[in-house]
Amino acid sequence: MKHLIIIEAPSNLGLKQLGDVEPGVRKLPAWLKTHGLYDVLQPQKVIHMEPPPYSMHLDKESGVRNADDIVSYSKTLSEQIKTALNAGQFPLVIGGDCSILIGCALALKSIGTYGLFFIDGHTDFVLPHFSQTKAAAGMDLAIICGNGPDKLTNINSLKPYIAEENIFAVGNRYLQNDYVKLITDSTINYYDLYKLRAGGIEHITKKFLEQTAHLDGFWIHLDVDVLDNELMPCVDSPQPGGLSYTELGSVIRALLLSPKIKGINITILDPDGTYAKIFIENFSQMLTA
Repeated sequence: MKHLIIIEAPSNLGLKQLGDVEPGVRKLPAWLKTHGLYDVLQPQKVIHMEPPPYSMHLDKESGVRNADDIVSYSKTLSEQIKTALNAGQFPLVIGGDCSILIGCALALKSIGTYGLFFIDGHTDFVLPHFSQTKAAAGMDLAIICGNGPDKLTNINSLKPYIAEENIFAVGNRYLQNDYVKLITDSTINYYDLYKLRAGGIEHITKKFLEQTAHLDGFWIHLDVDVLDNELMPCVDSPQPGGLSYTELGSVIRALLLSPKIKGINITILDPDGTYAKIFIENFSQMLTA
């Protein structure tokens, strides 16, 4: 892909540690590089953004784990993405957990008005009082829309980073009523996995492109837990079902054809050699088709 750069953002600050093992998503960029993604994509440049050390600190002011470190990292990541966008480059930001979306959205807000096509097996539209983990990776979509603690939602006084009505959130398959109600009460254009298929993936993607055509551009967030659990079980919160690679590819390719696309971030693959190789093969085809 012309003008492609890779920004490695291996932060796991947005996750709660399970047991004695630090969340493994920080290994994702190195793992994808080892298994050949960079060789296929041939980026112009690779930039590594080292995150603060992982901890389980619960910030009392915000009710979110590692809130201060996430804010600091988001600012640094934002500046790097903004520099890339202003130079006409296409950033592929490789996480890391979903809290890296905060830095991506902050960069976009600092240079214009943008939309977001949010592809995720969860809504990530949760507030601290609802969250059992108090982890930002489950709150990132709510945060970038201005919902939640001011410390995270109003960095550099730029709240909201992306307006709810300029977001399409697709692919959720965790359908517990109270959880889903949080996003359906918003003005986000929300399609769970089953509504996405029923409405037609191509039709909904086209609807997003039409609805955001007046904006300065849009960004793609891809959490690989949107994929079918049999295709991608090595994620933070596995659950049955999910998109096929063919379905995901039809979305990504249609979005990449638009001149309004500015960049993409991918998150939450907890590295495993077999599944990483299959992901690399499919994802690189989506980007280079």
